[in-house]
Amino acid sequence: MESKRKYVIPGDVITTGPYRPEQNVILEGDKIISTVIGISEIFEDSIKVIPLTGKYIPKIDDLVIGKIISHTSLSWELDINSCYVGFLPAQDVFGRDFSAHADELSSKLKTGDLVAARIANFDRTRDPLVTISDRDLGKIDSGHLVKISTSKVPRLIGKKGSMIQIIEMATGAAITIGQNGWVVVSCDTPEGLLKAKKAIQLVDEKAHVANLTEQIKEMLEYKGEL
Repeated sequence: MESKRKYVIPGDVITTGPYRPEQNVILEGDKIISTVIGISEIFEDSIKVIPLTGKYIPKIDDLVIGKIISHTSLSWELDINSCYVGFLPAQDVFGRDFSAHADELSSKLKTGDLVAARIANFDRTRDPLVTISDRDLGKIDSGHLVKISTSKVPRLIGKKGSMIQIIEMATGAAITIGQNGWVVVSCDTPEGLLKAKKAIQLVDEKAHVANLTEQIKEMLEYKGEL
């Protein structure tokens, strides 16, 4: 069963021909048109679009947090909170001398491990290629994963990094924000960790509120139990 996938928006003509429209598509004449933003899938005799509500659309150079879900002899597959899977080539980790026969991928990264990675290549027709060869990228050895909506990431960062600085300064936490809505929080104290996570969740819930910065500051200054 061959499946051809591509990114579509409402009104896009996915294809023409004798296909059966299934989910989130309409038939106009012989044209099959998407009714939502999503990924179209063409099967042998039918077409559907998987909607992208809340899912991350990769962009080249984006920093993402990914979770290892499996590996082949040549690459790891990463869950990056997208309908696409991130591919991390083994050579990126082992170096140019990598040998598919001699090197065991699970010796470096195992299923469930978190990594900070960058989108190296993506053109919407195939799953994105990611890299960890830049500075500050690679396996995340400690920290707690917090998931927020991808649309709230700019609010969490704030203008010139203002919001995230407020949270880090007040809690002593180190926070890594993935553009894919996955955030890793590390902190030496349980109280700081709890407050940082609470602040991130508050931004996720109230990103639309005008006085959000003041609310975050008040919450972080509060000394009682959360």
